[in-house]
Amino acid sequence: MNVFDSSPLERALSLEAVVRAHADEADQNCRLSEPVATALAETGLYRIGAPHAYGGEEADPVTQIEVIEAVSRFDGAAGWNLMIGVENFGLIAPGCDACSDLLADPNVVMCSSTAATGRAQRDGEGYRVSGKWQFVSGCHNASVFAATIRLFEDDVEVSGNLYALTRDFDIIENWNVAGMRGSGSHDIELDDVWVPENQIVKPLGGAEFDSPLARFPLGARLAYNKVAIAFGITRAGLDAFVDLAEGKVPRFTSRSLRERSTAQIAIAESEVRLLASRALVMAQVIDMWARVLKGDEISLKEKALFHISCSDAVRGAVESVDRIADAAGTSANFKAHPLERISRDIRVVRQHLTVASHHIEDGGRVLLGLAPRGLMLKS
Repeated sequence: MNVFDSSPLERALSLEAVVRAHADEADQNCRLSEPVATALAETGLYRIGAPHAYGGEEADPVTQIEVIEAVSRFDGAAGWNLMIGVENFGLIAPGCDACSDLLADPNVVMCSSTAATGRAQRDGEGYRVSGKWQFVSGCHNASVFAATIRLFEDDVEVSGNLYALTRDFDIIENWNVAGMRGSGSHDIELDDVWVPENQIVKPLGGAEFDSPLARFPLGARLAYNKVAIAFGITRAGLDAFVDLAEGKVPRFTSRSLRERSTAQIAIAESEVRLLASRALVMAQVIDMWARVLKGDEISLKEKALFHISCSDAVRGAVESVDRIADAAGTSANFKAHPLERISRDIRVVRQHLTVASHHIEDGGRVLLGLAPRGLMLKS
Protein backbone atom coordinates (compact mmCIF):
# COMPACT_ATOMS: atom_id res chain seq x y z
CA MET A 1 0.00 0.00 0.00
CA ASN A 2 1.22 3.47 -0.85
CA VAL A 3 2.16 5.43 2.26
CA PHE A 4 0.09 8.38 1.03
CA ASP A 5 -3.13 6.33 0.86
CA SER A 6 -3.78 7.42 4.45
CA SER A 7 -3.58 10.87 6.02
CA PRO A 8 -0.48 12.06 7.88
CA LEU A 9 -2.41 12.03 11.16
CA GLU A 10 -3.60 8.46 10.58
CA ARG A 11 -0.01 7.40 9.90
CA ALA A 12 1.19 9.19 13.04
CA LEU A 13 -1.43 7.46 15.19
CA SER A 14 -0.43 4.09 13.72
CA LEU A 15 3.05 4.49 15.24
CA GLU A 16 1.87 4.61 18.85
CA ALA A 17 3.04 1.09 19.71
CA VAL A 18 6.56 1.43 18.27
CA VAL A 19 7.11 4.90 19.75
CA ARG A 20 5.97 3.91 23.22
CA ALA A 21 7.93 0.65 23.09
CA HIS A 22 11.22 2.50 22.55
CA ALA A 23 10.67 5.60 24.71
CA ASP A 24 12.54 4.27 27.76
CA GLU A 25 15.41 3.07 25.58
CA ALA A 26 15.73 6.49 23.93
CA ASP A 27 15.74 8.24 27.29
CA GLN A 28 18.41 5.90 28.62
CA ASN A 29 20.64 6.07 25.52
CA CYS A 30 20.24 9.81 24.89
CA ARG A 31 19.21 9.27 21.29
CA LEU A 32 16.10 8.37 19.35
CA SER A 33 15.94 4.62 18.83
CA GLU A 34 16.53 3.54 15.25
CA PRO A 35 13.21 1.67 14.84
CA VAL A 36 11.34 4.87 15.65
CA ALA A 37 13.39 7.01 13.25
CA THR A 38 12.93 4.38 10.56
CA ALA A 39 9.18 4.31 11.13
CA LEU A 40 8.95 8.11 10.92
CA ALA A 41 10.88 8.05 7.64
CA GLU A 42 9.04 5.10 6.09
CA THR A 43 5.65 6.66 6.82
CA GLY A 44 6.76 9.93 5.23
CA LEU A 45 6.17 11.95 8.38
CA TYR A 46 9.55 13.71 8.36
CA ARG A 47 8.62 15.11 4.94
CA ILE A 48 5.01 16.19 5.41
CA GLY A 49 6.00 19.85 4.96
CA ALA A 50 8.54 19.22 2.16
CA PRO A 51 8.03 19.96 -1.54
CA HIS A 52 6.38 17.25 -3.63
CA ALA A 53 9.65 16.97 -5.58
CA TYR A 54 11.31 15.61 -2.42
CA GLY A 55 8.62 13.09 -1.59
CA GLY A 56 6.80 15.59 0.59
CA GLU A 57 3.15 16.52 0.96
CA GLU A 58 3.36 20.29 1.50
CA ALA A 59 0.88 19.71 4.33
CA ASP A 60 -0.90 22.71 5.80
CA PRO A 61 0.12 24.05 9.23
CA VAL A 62 -2.83 22.50 11.07
CA THR A 63 -1.88 19.05 9.77
CA GLN A 64 1.73 19.57 10.82
CA ILE A 65 0.65 20.59 14.32
CA GLU A 66 -1.71 17.63 14.70
CA VAL A 67 0.90 15.11 13.54
CA ILE A 68 3.67 16.41 15.81
CA GLU A 69 1.21 16.69 18.70
CA ALA A 70 0.12 13.07 18.26
CA VAL A 71 3.64 11.63 18.28
CA SER A 72 4.61 13.89 21.21
CA ARG A 73 1.73 12.41 23.20
CA PHE A 74 3.35 8.97 22.80
CA ASP A 75 6.84 10.30 23.65
CA GLY A 76 8.04 13.90 23.82
CA ALA A 77 11.51 13.16 22.47
CA ALA A 78 10.12 11.32 19.45
CA GLY A 79 7.83 14.28 18.80
CA TRP A 80 10.82 16.61 19.07
CA ASN A 81 12.78 14.62 16.49
CA LEU A 82 9.78 14.55 14.18
CA MET A 83 9.41 18.33 14.51
CA ILE A 84 13.07 18.83 13.61
CA GLY A 85 12.67 16.59 10.57
CA VAL A 86 9.56 18.44 9.42
CA GLU A 87 11.42 21.75 9.66
CA ASN A 88 14.59 20.45 8.01
CA PHE A 89 12.85 19.02 4.97
CA GLY A 90 10.25 21.78 4.82
CA LEU A 91 12.69 24.70 5.04
CA ILE A 92 16.01 23.38 3.70
CA ALA A 93 15.00 20.91 0.96
CA PRO A 94 13.44 23.63 -1.27
CA GLY A 95 16.96 24.97 -1.87
CA CYS A 96 18.52 21.61 -2.70
CA ASP A 97 17.75 21.31 -6.41
CA ALA A 98 21.47 21.24 -7.31
CA CYS A 99 22.14 18.42 -4.84
CA SER A 100 18.79 16.63 -4.83
CA ASP A 101 20.53 13.25 -4.98
CA LEU A 102 21.44 13.64 -1.30
CA LEU A 103 17.75 13.52 -0.38
CA ALA A 104 16.41 11.30 -3.16
CA ASP A 105 16.02 8.20 -0.98
CA PRO A 106 12.73 8.70 0.91
CA ASN A 107 14.25 7.06 3.97
CA VAL A 108 17.10 9.56 4.25
CA VAL A 109 17.01 11.53 7.50
CA MET A 110 18.56 15.00 7.61
CA CYS A 111 19.81 16.76 10.73
CA SER A 112 20.91 20.38 11.02
CA SER A 113 21.95 23.13 13.40
CA THR A 114 21.71 26.90 13.51
CA ALA A 115 23.27 27.06 16.98
CA ALA A 116 26.71 27.93 15.58
CA THR A 117 28.23 29.17 12.35
CA GLY A 118 31.11 27.31 10.73
CA ARG A 119 33.76 28.53 8.33
CA ALA A 120 33.78 27.43 4.67
CA GLN A 121 37.02 28.33 2.87
CA ARG A 122 37.03 28.22 -0.93
CA ASP A 123 39.02 25.28 -2.34
CA GLY A 124 38.61 24.72 -6.07
CA GLU A 125 35.05 23.75 -7.00
CA GLY A 126 33.99 23.61 -3.39
CA TYR A 127 34.78 24.63 0.16
CA ARG A 128 36.71 23.30 3.12
CA VAL A 129 34.31 23.41 6.04
CA SER A 130 35.27 23.43 9.70
CA GLY A 131 33.28 24.06 12.84
CA LYS A 132 31.37 22.63 15.75
CA TRP A 133 27.58 22.79 16.00
CA GLN A 134 25.42 22.26 19.08
CA PHE A 135 21.94 20.81 19.61
CA VAL A 136 21.87 18.57 16.52
CA SER A 137 18.75 16.61 17.37
CA GLY A 138 18.48 13.16 15.81
CA CYS A 139 22.06 13.19 14.51
CA HIS A 140 22.58 9.46 15.17
CA ASN A 141 19.65 8.67 12.88
CA ALA A 142 20.72 11.03 10.09
CA SER A 143 22.90 10.41 7.05
CA VAL A 144 22.97 14.06 5.92
CA PHE A 145 23.99 17.06 8.04
CA ALA A 146 23.14 20.65 7.13
CA ALA A 147 25.72 22.91 8.76
CA THR A 148 25.21 26.65 9.08
CA ILE A 149 28.27 28.28 7.52
CA ARG A 150 29.67 31.47 6.04
CA LEU A 151 31.80 31.45 2.93
CA PHE A 152 35.37 32.75 2.83
CA GLU A 153 37.61 33.37 -0.15
CA ASP A 154 41.26 34.19 0.52
CA ASP A 155 40.31 34.62 4.20
CA VAL A 156 37.73 37.27 3.32
CA GLU A 157 34.11 36.60 4.32
CA VAL A 158 31.90 36.76 1.24
CA SER A 159 28.45 35.61 2.39
CA GLY A 160 25.88 35.64 5.10
CA ASN A 161 24.61 32.41 6.64
CA LEU A 162 24.17 29.47 4.28
CA TYR A 163 24.01 25.68 4.67
CA ALA A 164 26.67 23.17 3.72
CA LEU A 165 25.18 19.70 3.20
CA THR A 166 27.46 16.74 3.82
CA ARG A 167 27.43 13.05 4.61
CA ASP A 168 30.84 13.33 6.27
CA PHE A 169 30.44 14.42 9.89
CA ASP A 170 31.55 13.40 13.37
CA ILE A 171 29.19 13.19 16.34
CA ILE A 172 30.42 14.35 19.75
CA GLU A 173 28.29 12.53 22.29
CA ASN A 174 27.72 15.18 24.95
CA TRP A 175 23.92 15.39 25.28
CA ASN A 176 24.08 14.81 29.05
CA VAL A 177 20.82 16.42 30.14
CA ALA A 178 17.68 15.78 32.16
CA GLY A 179 14.87 16.74 29.77
CA MET A 180 14.43 15.52 26.18
CA ARG A 181 17.25 13.03 26.62
CA GLY A 182 15.83 10.90 23.85
CA SER A 183 16.10 13.71 21.32
CA GLY A 184 19.81 12.91 20.95
CA SER A 185 20.76 16.56 20.50
CA HIS A 186 24.52 15.98 20.54
CA ASP A 187 27.19 18.18 18.94
CA ILE A 188 28.56 17.65 15.44
CA GLU A 189 32.05 18.58 14.29
CA LEU A 190 33.51 19.06 10.81
CA ASP A 191 37.28 19.29 10.51
CA ASP A 192 38.37 20.56 7.09
CA VAL A 193 35.66 18.58 5.28
CA TRP A 194 35.49 19.33 1.55
CA VAL A 195 31.95 20.14 0.37
CA PRO A 196 31.27 20.64 -3.36
CA GLU A 197 29.78 23.98 -4.34
CA ASN A 198 26.46 22.45 -5.41
CA GLN A 199 25.93 21.33 -1.79
CA ILE A 200 26.05 24.90 -0.48
CA VAL A 201 22.39 25.96 -0.23
CA LYS A 202 20.24 28.85 0.92
CA PRO A 203 19.63 29.45 4.64
CA LEU A 204 16.55 28.31 6.56
CA GLY A 205 13.49 29.28 4.56
CA GLY A 206 15.60 31.29 2.12
CA ALA A 207 15.05 29.29 -1.08
CA GLU A 208 12.55 30.19 -3.77
CA PHE A 209 9.63 27.80 -3.43
CA ASP A 210 6.28 28.25 -5.18
CA SER A 211 4.01 27.05 -2.39
CA PRO A 212 1.66 28.61 0.17
CA LEU A 213 3.92 27.19 2.90
CA ALA A 214 6.76 29.35 1.60
CA ARG A 215 4.55 32.42 2.05
CA PHE A 216 3.59 31.55 5.63
CA PRO A 217 5.65 33.68 8.07
CA LEU A 218 8.89 31.86 8.86
CA GLY A 219 8.88 32.82 12.53
CA ALA A 220 5.36 31.50 12.93
CA ARG A 221 6.28 28.18 11.27
CA LEU A 222 9.18 27.73 13.66
CA ALA A 223 6.93 28.53 16.62
CA TYR A 224 3.82 26.46 15.94
CA ASN A 225 5.76 23.22 15.60
CA LYS A 226 7.31 23.69 19.05
CA VAL A 227 3.91 24.44 20.55
CA ALA A 228 2.59 21.22 19.01
CA ILE A 229 5.13 19.27 21.09
CA ALA A 230 3.97 21.05 24.24
CA PHE A 231 0.33 20.25 23.47
CA GLY A 232 1.14 16.55 23.01
CA ILE A 233 3.29 16.22 26.12
CA THR A 234 0.76 18.03 28.28
CA ARG A 235 -2.09 15.86 27.02
CA ALA A 236 -0.03 12.80 27.93
CA GLY A 237 0.49 14.28 31.39
CA LEU A 238 -3.20 14.92 31.95
CA ASP A 239 -4.08 11.40 30.81
CA ALA A 240 -1.43 9.91 33.11
CA PHE A 241 -2.75 11.91 36.04
CA VAL A 242 -6.33 10.75 35.48
CA ASP A 243 -5.16 7.12 35.35
CA LEU A 244 -3.20 7.62 38.58
CA ALA A 245 -6.04 9.39 40.37
CA GLU A 246 -8.48 6.60 39.63
CA GLY A 247 -6.36 3.97 41.35
CA LYS A 248 -4.10 5.66 43.87
CA VAL A 249 -5.04 5.86 47.55
CA PRO A 250 -2.64 8.35 49.17
CA ARG A 251 -0.95 7.45 52.44
CA PHE A 252 -2.76 8.15 55.69
CA THR A 253 -6.18 8.23 54.01
CA SER A 254 -8.81 5.77 52.81
CA ARG A 255 -9.99 7.96 49.92
CA SER A 256 -8.68 7.69 46.38
CA LEU A 257 -6.67 10.55 44.92
CA ARG A 258 -9.53 11.52 42.63
CA GLU A 259 -11.72 12.24 45.66
CA ARG A 260 -9.31 14.92 46.89
CA SER A 261 -10.24 18.51 46.13
CA THR A 262 -6.62 19.31 45.29
CA ALA A 263 -6.67 16.68 42.53
CA GLN A 264 -10.01 17.88 41.23
CA ILE A 265 -8.86 21.50 41.06
CA ALA A 266 -5.54 20.51 39.48
CA ILE A 267 -7.09 18.53 36.63
CA ALA A 268 -9.83 21.13 36.06
CA GLU A 269 -7.43 24.07 35.84
CA SER A 270 -4.87 22.18 33.79
CA GLU A 271 -7.41 20.80 31.34
CA VAL A 272 -9.04 24.14 30.63
CA ARG A 273 -5.65 25.87 30.32
CA LEU A 274 -4.53 23.38 27.68
CA LEU A 275 -7.81 23.50 25.78
CA ALA A 276 -7.93 27.29 25.80
CA SER A 277 -4.32 27.70 24.68
CA ARG A 278 -4.71 25.13 21.94
CA ALA A 279 -7.95 26.66 20.69
CA LEU A 280 -6.37 30.12 20.44
CA VAL A 281 -3.23 28.95 18.64
CA MET A 282 -5.19 26.78 16.21
CA ALA A 283 -7.68 29.59 15.47
CA GLN A 284 -4.83 31.96 14.66
CA VAL A 285 -3.08 29.37 12.47
CA ILE A 286 -6.28 28.65 10.56
CA ASP A 287 -6.89 32.36 10.01
CA MET A 288 -3.32 33.05 8.87
CA TRP A 289 -3.36 30.06 6.53
CA ALA A 290 -6.60 31.24 4.92
CA ARG A 291 -5.04 34.67 4.45
CA VAL A 292 -1.91 33.19 2.91
CA LEU A 293 -3.98 31.08 0.50
CA LYS A 294 -5.72 34.26 -0.66
CA GLY A 295 -2.38 35.99 -1.15
CA ASP A 296 -2.83 38.44 1.73
CA GLU A 297 0.08 39.67 3.82
CA ILE A 298 0.27 38.83 7.52
CA SER A 299 0.80 42.06 9.43
CA LEU A 300 3.47 42.55 12.08
CA LYS A 301 0.75 42.95 14.71
CA GLU A 302 -0.77 39.61 13.73
CA LYS A 303 2.64 37.96 13.92
CA ALA A 304 3.19 39.52 17.34
CA LEU A 305 -0.13 38.26 18.67
CA PHE A 306 0.66 34.79 17.37
CA HIS A 307 4.06 34.69 19.06
CA ILE A 308 2.52 35.92 22.31
CA SER A 309 -0.02 33.09 22.05
CA CYS A 310 2.64 30.47 21.31
CA SER A 311 4.95 31.51 24.14
CA ASP A 312 2.02 31.76 26.53
CA ALA A 313 0.74 28.34 25.45
CA VAL A 314 4.09 26.71 26.19
CA ARG A 315 4.33 28.54 29.51
CA GLY A 316 0.83 27.31 30.32
CA ALA A 317 1.77 23.77 29.36
CA VAL A 318 4.63 23.78 31.87
CA GLU A 319 2.37 25.25 34.55
CA SER A 320 -0.30 22.62 33.88
CA VAL A 321 2.16 19.74 34.16
CA ASP A 322 3.60 21.25 37.36
CA ARG A 323 0.10 21.53 38.80
CA ILE A 324 -0.87 17.91 38.20
CA ALA A 325 2.58 16.64 39.25
CA ASP A 326 2.16 18.48 42.54
CA ALA A 327 -1.28 16.95 43.04
CA ALA A 328 0.09 13.49 42.16
CA GLY A 329 2.46 13.54 45.13
CA THR A 330 5.58 11.38 45.22
CA SER A 331 4.28 9.17 42.40
CA ALA A 332 5.40 11.81 39.90
CA ASN A 333 8.98 11.47 41.12
CA PHE A 334 9.39 7.80 40.26
CA LYS A 335 10.93 7.00 36.90
CA ALA A 336 8.42 4.21 36.47
CA HIS A 337 5.62 6.78 36.24
CA PRO A 338 5.06 8.77 33.02
CA LEU A 339 4.77 12.09 34.88
CA GLU A 340 8.45 11.95 35.85
CA ARG A 341 9.71 12.15 32.27
CA ILE A 342 6.86 14.40 31.15
CA SER A 343 7.84 16.91 33.84
CA ARG A 344 11.44 16.91 32.56
CA ASP A 345 10.62 17.05 28.87
CA ILE A 346 8.03 19.83 28.92
CA ARG A 347 10.51 22.35 30.33
CA VAL A 348 12.83 21.92 27.36
CA VAL A 349 10.11 23.11 25.00
CA ARG A 350 9.74 26.34 26.97
CA GLN A 351 13.49 26.91 26.79
CA HIS A 352 13.61 26.86 22.99
CA LEU A 353 14.46 30.16 21.32
CA THR A 354 11.36 30.15 19.12
CA VAL A 355 8.81 30.02 21.96
CA ALA A 356 10.75 31.39 24.92
CA SER A 357 8.93 33.67 27.35
CA HIS A 358 10.70 36.85 26.20
CA HIS A 359 8.63 36.80 22.99
CA ILE A 360 5.67 37.90 25.09
CA GLU A 361 7.47 41.12 25.94
CA ASP A 362 8.64 41.60 22.35
CA GLY A 363 5.10 41.06 21.10
CA GLY A 364 3.90 43.60 23.62
CA ARG A 365 6.35 46.12 22.17
CA VAL A 366 4.74 45.70 18.77
CA LEU A 367 1.24 46.09 20.23
CA LEU A 368 2.38 49.40 21.69
CA GLY A 369 3.72 50.63 18.37
CA LEU A 370 7.41 49.92 19.04
CA ALA A 371 9.77 48.01 16.76
CA PRO A 372 10.46 44.38 17.73
CA ARG A 373 13.86 43.50 19.07
CA GLY A 374 13.74 39.73 18.81
CA LEU A 375 14.74 37.65 15.82
CA MET A 376 11.41 35.84 15.53
CA LEU A 377 9.33 38.95 14.83
CA LYS A 378 11.94 40.30 12.45
CA SER A 379 11.83 37.17 10.28
